[in-house]
Amino acid sequence: MSSTDQKVIEVLDGLGITYEIIPIDPEFADTVKCCEKYGFPLEHSCNTIIVVSKKGSKKYAACVVLAHTRLDVNKRVKKLLEVPKVSFASADEMMVITSMEVGGVTPFSLPKNLPLYVDKRIMDLEWVILGGGSRSIKVKTSSQIFVALGAEIILDLAIASPR
Repeated sequence: MSSTDQKVIEVLDGLGITYEIIPIDPEFADTVKCCEKYGFPLEHSCNTIIVVSKKGSKKYAACVVLAHTRLDVNKRVKKLLEVPKVSFASADEMMVITSMEVGGVTPFSLPKNLPLYVDKRIMDLEWVILGGGSRSIKVKTSSQIFVALGAEIILDLAIASPR
């Protein structure tokens, strides 16, 4: 297990909410591939996305949305960050900010000053699958973990993706 994985487990242990660590093949860390390989429903799988302002002073945020939805970057996130333009952080920026790779980003070991926004749809689910900090683990836990994390729950943070 990597040091990031260990840090994630320490955070999870401190939150007092039941969780399960699921070892996965790093080749299948990307959400759709992971769901197909391990049989997780997209409707219970979450993506943690790091966004960055593109104009003015740099502002970052972490946003968690269900895998079958799309983050509303152009309207909702822009308004939350109070900036004129927002985009997805590059893989390099994400690594610098979070110390995590694409396919493993998790809300459980983010920098303290990074806002955490969670789409309200997630809170209606009994359980969710999240990144575990690296490409080799996923975390299955209650959606209530976001309350324990102090996340800001946002109505319509995501848009339903066309099927």
